[in-house]
Amino acid sequence: MSSSFDKVLADSAPPPAPIPKAALPRANPDKAAKKSGPRILCYVGGYTRSGPAESNATGITLFEMNAQNGILTQLGHVTPADNPSFLALSPDQNTLYTVNEMSDFEGGHTGSVTAFRVDRHTGVLTKLNVMSSGGADPAHLSVHPSGRYLFIANYTGGSAAVMRIQPDGSLGLLTDLVHNTGPKMPERAADNPPGNYAVSDHSASHVHMIQTDVGGKFVLACDAGLDRVYVWSFDMQSGTLKPAEKPWLAMEPGSAPRHFCFSHDGKVIYILGEQDSRVVVADYDTQTGAMQVKQTASTVTAQFRGSTLAAEIILHPNGKFLYVTNRLGNAIACFKVHEDGSITLFDEVWAHADYGRALSFDPSGQFVFVANQRSDCITSFHVNPDTGLLEFTWHFVPIGTPTSFVFTVLDSE
Repeated sequence: MSSSFDKVLADSAPPPAPIPKAALPRANPDKAAKKSGPRILCYVGGYTRSGPAESNATGITLFEMNAQNGILTQLGHVTPADNPSFLALSPDQNTLYTVNEMSDFEGGHTGSVTAFRVDRHTGVLTKLNVMSSGGADPAHLSVHPSGRYLFIANYTGGSAAVMRIQPDGSLGLLTDLVHNTGPKMPERAADNPPGNYAVSDHSASHVHMIQTDVGGKFVLACDAGLDRVYVWSFDMQSGTLKPAEKPWLAMEPGSAPRHFCFSHDGKVIYILGEQDSRVVVADYDTQTGAMQVKQTASTVTAQFRGSTLAAEIILHPNGKFLYVTNRLGNAIACFKVHEDGSITLFDEVWAHADYGRALSFDPSGQFVFVANQRSDCITSFHVNPDTGLLEFTWHFVPIGTPTSFVFTVLDSE
């Protein structure tokens, strides 16, 4: 078994013969094969408004996944939604939430969020309501483990919002709205990969992700404009945020912290810098929310030269492997996670498409999927649970401007 980076060239070579048409996924629900076992569905969101890149999506698209080969087959029509660039499911899987990444909701300078009821037997979405996000261009949202509150990261608005969730899953009023402030940071980080000419926006506060820790006691947010990871204690009764004893972790100036994920026990946090394409590994105190950095690791090899702009970071369900997308490098960085939480880069795999953004496992962790924003497609890989190596499935799923997806397992009939 080889895990050297020479393997990347072999993996990226074209197949010896064209793929038979019968092997390609067909977006026809009437012809979807009947399979035993629970049905696995996948919701995909993307950009519907034109911007720096052409936007080809029309809303939220529903797919069913074949558990044996990972093929996604589109079901029914696309659910209309305005720029649903990031999706999240409630803990009970009964409600789907999406940001509407805009800055002109109802004529104001704000974006919005929308709630949909999920039919647990068909996956069909029914719109519940839409509310202002409290700031412009919301880029991320997540649900408290209790299911009672929604957290929203307003990117251009530079704010973290908390919204109450009603008993039926619909959206209530904002219970808190925090605006971050801080000094102007450099556009480029000192520890950038060589030849990185891409620039992350450091003109002001840009909250890029917000989510609780594993226990739901603290709320953390990556501010890509101020190069900080903020930490607040969360009051479940009032739905308000209070700065933790150590209110933020200062990151490398210019690094643009974008997303993070926790180890399964919640005691280690992995923070991804968009600009410098590095993962910061920190021990996390579950009682105070304090973080102590113990390692930084590049998401590209020492031989890499060029721009990357890292996007997503996820931990495999078995906790042994960590994966990162590098959008401009069109690659997935593969890390081994050691017992102390530290990581080692062991492979870098071509995504087989352009501008891989979101990255997600299916519920079993058998497959990992990449939303390739500029290629208008989803690509997928089989995950070796013992080695962490990724094997390309050669399945290309056509979809306009994909940026986010979530999986769910339907209830039994």
